[in-house]
Amino acid sequence: MRIGELASTTGVNRRLLRYYEDQGLLHPTRLANGYREYDDADVAAVRHIRALLTAGLPTTAIAGLLHCVHDEDGRMVPSPCPTMITKLRDERSRIAEAITRLRTSQEALDSILDTALRQGPVPLA
Repeated sequence: MRIGELASTTGVNRRLLRYYEDQGLLHPTRLANGYREYDDADVAAVRHIRALLTAGLPTTAIAGLLHCVHDEDGRMVPSPCPTMITKLRDERSRIAEAITRLRTSQEALDSILDTALRQGPVPLA
């Protein structure tokens, strides 16, 4: 199938599919005319990429994990790859740290907003 059909089948636009290829996540066959040719494995790969992106993993981490997942009854299932647990734990820690930083920012904004609301509206000059 060509990129347009893959885009239609997966709901992922062509630009993103090209980006996934640039990141080494998809490896379509190139026809003599330069067109990309995808197969059913690429459809599954795109679903896996989207699921891993939704989990918060960057494409660099996905590139190292994509070979560790497969389809089973239409859903993504991790395989027992030696580095997968370590990489997933590292990514989870990275996300937990980001959440902590965001909570700190939210608390600071809440404090500023609370102070501003208690002072009332500022008169116009």
